[in-house]
Formats: sequence, structure tokens, C-alpha cells
Amino acid sequence: MRKPSSELIFERSREDRFAYSLPETEVEKQNVQDILGEKFARKKKAELPEVSELDLMRHYTELSNKNHGVDTGFYPLGSCTMKYNPKVNEKVARMSGFANAHPLQDVSTVQGSLEIVYDLQEHLKEITGMDEVTLQPAAGAHGEWTALLMIKAYHEANGDFNRTKVIVPDSAHGTNPASAKVAGFDTVTVKSNKKGLVDIEDLKRVVGDDTAAIMLTNPNTLGLFEEDILEIREIVHHAGGKLYYDGANLNAIMSKVRPGDMGFDAVHLNLHKTFTGPHGGGGPGSGPVGVVADLAPYLPKPVVVKENDVYKFDHDLPQSIGRVKPFFGNFGIYLRAYTYIRTMGPDGLKAVSETAVLNANYMLRRLQDYFDTPYTQHCKHEFVISGSRQKKLGVRTLDIAKRLLDFNFHPPTIYFPINVEECMMIEPTETESKETLDAFCDTLIQIAKEAEENPEIVLDAPHTTVIGRLDETQAARKPVLKFEFLKEEKE
Repeated sequence: MRKPSSELIFERSREDRFAYSLPETEVEKQNVQDILGEKFARKKKAELPEVSELDLMRHYTELSNKNHGVDTGFYPLGSCTMKYNPKVNEKVARMSGFANAHPLQDVSTVQGSLEIVYDLQEHLKEITGMDEVTLQPAAGAHGEWTALLMIKAYHEANGDFNRTKVIVPDSAHGTNPASAKVAGFDTVTVKSNKKGLVDIEDLKRVVGDDTAAIMLTNPNTLGLFEEDILEIREIVHHAGGKLYYDGANLNAIMSKVRPGDMGFDAVHLNLHKTFTGPHGGGGPGSGPVGVVADLAPYLPKPVVVKENDVYKFDHDLPQSIGRVKPFFGNFGIYLRAYTYIRTMGPDGLKAVSETAVLNANYMLRRLQDYFDTPYTQHCKHEFVISGSRQKKLGVRTLDIAKRLLDFNFHPPTIYFPINVEECMMIEPTETESKETLDAFCDTLIQIAKEAEENPEIVLDAPHTTVIGRLDETQAARKPVLKFEFLKEEKE
């Protein structure tokens, strides 16, 4: 017999147990079919577990204990910035005046909330070097799409309908070409050179009078700073295109250099990454977009403006691409990001980037003797190593990732970017201690030695998790997402 803690909630179910208690109603009971109609009424009773409140609470608590998050262990996902979320941010977001506000309230009753929105816009303009900012987009990819629609509107307003292509590096985030396609563009790939940077000669080959924009992040997805960014700017601008900045890697450069100073025309930010809003599991998120002056007329409307110390929504944007999010975006994430920015200040944000870069380079140097390092120059906030050496011994990067689970470490991003064989992409962020970084490095070094001396322990990993090795392909293509009763259980 299994322990209660290992049972599914359906297995704990016993008839006539309840997790709630409500007073008897005096209202006459009605047939559900009479209320909803034949079309919407259930044909049979819902198969829900019947448990006590205590069992219900234990069920959800046990599920949460099985999850991995930044509060429970190191989470070094490259290009995802899974940093610690300060709890003061959560306290501010839960203040009743913010948490209980309704999006349909009269503007006069939410002046404090609108002041936060306006002030956050001003801070993000300063951080990015942009002229205007919209907070509407709900996440990073949504911000990409929004910025590309603005670029498209700009070109079309100038009678330039031939600009149908967006240039994307071969190391780019997958959302870049996807967002470009959804925005109505075709994508063109520009190659990386031997240093992992944009190949300038290849860029000159693919750019032309059909170029609408180039999508870059700097530092790039390999964690390397595009040292030729000013030349890239000149090439693209000379051809009449725009530079779009993917803000996924802004954590490496805050208060050091700004996208606007590099020559970018539009930028999206991930408030739920760089600015410590929680994320994962599909949300919440927030992907504000900043633009230079010549793209500002196409901002999503409404925009929050300040007139005579009164904050209001301005709908008077005749060239706007229109609203991209119901109401005004994910306000709870604004509050968290605003609290973080005001807490840190410019010197604090600078220290964040410096520490993130220091941590990444420290780890890279500790690991370089045990794994292949395709790029040996100093990295920024993240770096890539390769398990190609271990693959020759029969141990893949996937096996290394599974073995890390036995040590309560979430694996780094693997097999991305795709232009690095057996890639592991590691981002420690600034919030982790040296002791944690050393423990992770020590574990990876141990696994590298196991691959040589005892590969079976790596190939059979994980050994300590609730379930063992999954069939990755079947889990992705045919996931089992709900409990299925066995026939005898129903009877």
C-alpha cells in the first residue's frame, strides 16, 4: 500500500467527503437542465475527487514541493534570466489600492496607479535610451510582434511597401522569426562568424531595399557582445531598414550602455525577467516596447500622459497600430518592476549587470577544462559550453541535464542555440552566491568525470525524482494531461 503522500488525489477520494461547508439554502432546488438547457447541461456527474479540506491542502502542497523554482534551487536557464523575485515586490503588488483597482474605474479614481504607469515609462525610456514607451504588450514575443507592426506601419506610411523582409541571426531566439512571420514579414538569416558574432560580410550580402528591419539582442544569444554593432547600424540604416533590439539580454548592460546609444530604433523589455517579475508556466509577463521618435506615432493606443499634474489615457493617435492588449497590460508586473527599479536605483542596476557578468565569466573559466568551449572570449551575463566531448563517450548533453536533477539543480538550457553542437547555455544571474555557483560547477565537473569513469550512472539518470527518464518525444507529442479512471474504478 502506498503512503498517502504518494497517492493521487483521485486515489484518496472517498464518497461523501467534502472540502467545504456551506449553509443549507432556502431557495428551491432547480434542475440544472432547466437552468442551462439541454445543450450545456452535463449528461453525467463530474468525476471529481471527494476529499476533506486537509487532504486537499496536502495535495496541493505536495504538488508545489515537487516543483522546482528560483525559491527552491538554482535555476540557470540561459537566455531566460530566472533570477530571484524580491518579496518586497510582492508586498507592493498586493497593496489593496492596487490589487483591488478595477480597469473600468473612472480615471479620476486611479490617479495613483496611472502615476506608477507613467513613471515606469519614464524610467524605461532612460534605461533603454528610447524616446517613447508603451507598456501594453503582455510578454517578450508579444512585444516583438508589436514593435514589428510599428516598423511595418512606419514603412507603409512612407509609401515603402517593398520592405517585406526581416533579417535574423542564425543564433537568434526562436521567437524572433516567429514574430516576424506573424507580423507579415519573410525572414532572412544572417550567419555568425567564427567569433560567434554577426558576420558583417554576410550581412552586407542579405541587406537590401526589401529590408524592413534586423532583429538583434546585444549581447547576443551566445552571451557575446556584438562589437561591430555601430557598423551593423550603419549598414542597415543606409539600406533604409530599422534596428530592433530583443531585450532578453538587457540584464548584462543596464546602466552600462543603452540600446538607443547603439543605434536601435525599437526595443522590447522583459519585465518578468530582467526586472524581477515572476514568470514561468505561461505567465504572468510584461513586454514593454520603447521606440525612437520617428516610430512614436505608431505606438499602440491609448498611451498614458501627464497634463497639469493629471494622468490620463490619450487616444488621439491617428497613426497608431491600435490596441494590442485589453485594458492596459499586466499592471501587477508593472508594480513589481517599478519597485525593483526604485529600490535599486541607477547604481544598483549597474551593479546588477556587473555582478551577472562576473558570475558568468567565473563559471565559464571553472568549466572550460571539462567541457568544450566554442567561444573563448569573455562573455557577458551568460555563456555556452558543449557536451560534444562527452558525446564521444556515449553521454549526451540530455543525459548530463537529467543527471543534474539528482543534485536538485534545474538544468541549463540545452541544445540552444542550435549552431553549437550539444549546447548547454548557462545564465547564473546576479542573485546567486559564490557558494551556489561553486556547487553547480562542482556538480557539472563530477558529471563530466562520471561520463568517463561510470557513464551508466549518467545514462540512467535521474535517480532521485518522482519518475525516471521520460520518453521525450512521446511526452511532447502525446502528453497525458488528465487523470483517466480505469474501467473497474468506474464500476
